[in-house]
Amino acid sequence: MKVKEVSQLTGVSVRTLHHYDDIGLLTPDCTTEAGYRLYSDDNLATLQQILFFRELGFSLKKIKELLTSPAFSRQEAFEMQRNMLLEKRKQLDSMINTIEKTIQHGKGELVMTNEEKFKGFDFGENPYEQEARERWGDKAVDESNKKAAQFGPELEKEMNRIYSDLASLRHLSPNSDEAQAAIGQWFEFLNKMGNYSLEAFRGLGEMYVADERFTKNIDKFGEGLAVFMRDAMAVYVE
Repeated sequence: MKVKEVSQLTGVSVRTLHHYDDIGLLTPDCTTEAGYRLYSDDNLATLQQILFFRELGFSLKKIKELLTSPAFSRQEAFEMQRNMLLEKRKQLDSMINTIEKTIQHGKGELVMTNEEKFKGFDFGENPYEQEARERWGDKAVDESNKKAAQFGPELEKEMNRIYSDLASLRHLSPNSDEAQAAIGQWFEFLNKMGNYSLEAFRGLGEMYVADERFTKNIDKFGEGLAVFMRDAMAVYVE
């Protein structure tokens, strides 16, 4: 199958498939003389495995380590993923039960204790934080978390405002004055949280598009926002 056909079959973007190939995570078995990537059934099985790992919060670096390990067994990995997904479903069922009770509590149909209101939540592990630690080190993440705690809810409010402002401008050219002013606010905001150089800022923009999780979350504010931000960030750096 050609890359476009794989994209249509799986829902994974062509850009992401190219990225997986570039980093050696999923290399198609064959490339035609014209340069077209051709994916085999074995490649598709590997892609399925990758997507399960991604859904469970594994970083691309960790997935590559697992897949290239001499001890790796595809069948054992599927069994592990099944067990992890069952645990995830168990937690989601618990959260759904909690929110249903909370709705009934709000209607006066039952009384909930404070402990019951928070049943099902699990903040024991943050896969995004773990990936950040792998990319930028413990010191940078610890400093960022410390700053986030100082700002509290105001931080999220400001972040959502900037995303919304950028989403309203995404019909414009990324190098327009309006887009550049808004993306400049994003650069300043990030540097409240950490210490971003211009090149790190550019790399972050690239990740917004290369990593489906970022694209999905950012595009909640408006379809195509992740791509717009990446392009605007690149212009800002220049």
